[in-house]
Amino acid sequence: MFLWCGVEPEPQGAWANPLFLLLDSVTDPHNLGACLRVADGAGVHAVVAPKDHAVGVNATVAKVASGAADTIPYFMVTNLSRTIKELQECGIWVIGTSDTAEHSIYDVDLTGPVALVLGAEGTGMRQLTAKNCDQLVSIPMLGGVESLNVSVASGVCLYEAVRQRQALAKSTNKVV
Repeated sequence: MFLWCGVEPEPQGAWANPLFLLLDSVTDPHNLGACLRVADGAGVHAVVAPKDHAVGVNATVAKVASGAADTIPYFMVTNLSRTIKELQECGIWVIGTSDTAEHSIYDVDLTGPVALVLGAEGTGMRQLTAKNCDQLVSIPMLGGVESLNVSVASGVCLYEAVRQRQALAKSTNKVV
């Protein structure tokens, strides 16, 4: 049985294939609100951020999240790297995003238990966070800009996981 941060798994295997979003150094409340909204839409089980170097849920976050701040579990942890290791010990594959990664988000299997890690605009993930990820991936950038807003990047990554999981479910007649 999967237990993490005191979250009780839902009945009938809803946590059998968890999807988490970890945010490193996201300090803008508008970005967090948008990330929570995207995470809720994508069926993420929880969003995790460090207590330091991150914004908590406030009125701005709640407004931008359009209700998702009340529906998606949001945990602020003391040590994000330790949390990554705990997730890995539970069988969660931790995939970080980096503009220097060899493989694209579209090249990796997101159908199993996954935690996607995204960093703040400009700085990205902290070095230790990136080092503790099982794998780093990039989002292909074909135009003149070098990166996406973290909420947009979370949407790209999370909905790629949704796409892959739905395709697998359709091919195997399983419920995702």
